Amino acid sequence: MAEALILGIETSCDETAAALFRGPEIIHQITATQLVHTSYGGVVPEYASREHNKLLGPVVKSVLEQSDLNLSDLEGIAVTRGPGLAGSLLVGLSYAKGLSIGLDIPMYGINHIEGHIFANFIGERELPVPFLCLLVSGGHTQLIHVEGPQSYKLIGQTRDDAAGEAFDKVARLLGIGYPGGPLIDKLSKEGNPDFHRFSRSAFPGTYDFSFSGLKTNVLQYAQKQDKGFINAKLPDIAASFQEAVVDALATQTMQAAEDLGHSRIVLAGGVAANSRLREKMLHFTEEKSIQLYQPDLKYCTDNAAMIAYLGYWKSILSLPDSLEITAVPNLKLNFID
Repeated sequence: MAEALILGIETSCDETAAALFRGPEIIHQITATQLVHTSYGGVVPEYASREHNKLLGPVVKSVLEQSDLNLSDLEGIAVTRGPGLAGSLLVGLSYAKGLSIGLDIPMYGINHIEGHIFANFIGERELPVPFLCLLVSGGHTQLIHVEGPQSYKLIGQTRDDAAGEAFDKVARLLGIGYPGGPLIDKLSKEGNPDFHRFSRSAFPGTYDFSFSGLKTNVLQYAQKQDKGFINAKLPDIAASFQEAVVDALATQTMQAAEDLGHSRIVLAGGVAANSRLREKMLHFTEEKSIQLYQPDLKYCTDNAAMIAYLGYWKSILSLPDSLEITAVPNLKLNFID
């Protein structure tokens, strides 16, 4: 039986994205980044909803046209139902429901977090489970033991700020701009990561993280310096801060992998694009002969390809969702004990 042609839709935050999949292979994808938030230093939820409402139709039309396909060719729709901004999620979910009804094809509601976890394997028909996943983004910092789709065990997590959130907050207080992660990563390439040692938090007996204290440490350091010094040493300060975050992430992940006997580690989420994290994790895993999976950079940030890919898995398992499903802004993974 021919595998279904699936449209993936992603509108969880400020990226309006659509992708087409047949089987596990991507045909084409388009992501429209909302630039309206740049001057606000963060995403404005109401503006994000309006932009999705304006952009989603044209984005879907473009991805079909550029693939020489029509709406009538679609055989399934995968859409993010959470977590994310309520209004943004509703735009995508409502659009997907309309297409599902109008075309009489199944709809698959997708957990955005799962999308990030399995983005490493887009194009694969086999999943190399089990593995240890370091999920790092603006909203999540978790270590997860993964047995397969919908089979997860939480190993460790942040006790306060997520890693991506810490990047954004520190970038804001240093006047670097938004989004903080990519800007700090770029600036850090010009700096010395050993310029200043910022604090690292640890919780003996756990694999948990904390970045709130690090953020405060950077703030206190900056307040003690004059503006001229900060401007002159900004690359060094950024590199030193980034090194503290990456050090905490990599150290805890490797310790968990060693203690739990994992031979595979997967990086997932927006912060998985950080060049220093990728470099350090590759070095550590090569030393320990552990297989490291790092998503292509285009699959680190929010995208519809990862949503369509999970739609592919739900389609071959014949697991469509009811049109009664709702957007769930705080949707979580179902962890096993």
